[in-house]
Amino acid sequence: MELNDDRCMHCGACVGACPANAIYLNEVILDFNDDCTDCGLCVKACPVGALSLIRTRGQKVPVAATA
Repeated sequence: MELNDDRCMHCGACVGACPANAIYLNEVILDFNDDCTDCGLCVKACPVGALSLIRTRGQKVPVAATA
C-alpha cells in the first residue's frame, strides 16, 4: 500500500473500510500493519485518491483495474 501524504485528508474512511483492521489513524499519521490482504477496499473508500495498491513487482495498480 502506498500513501500520498499530500492528498490524504486524514478522514479515516480507509480505516473504516478495512475488513482486516490493518489501518490505524494516529492523529494525522496512517499506519498499516501486516494484516493487510491487499483487498483494495481502502483505496476505493478514499475520497481523494491518496492510497494506491502496490504489487510485488512495484507496479501501482489502479483499483478499477483489479475489480
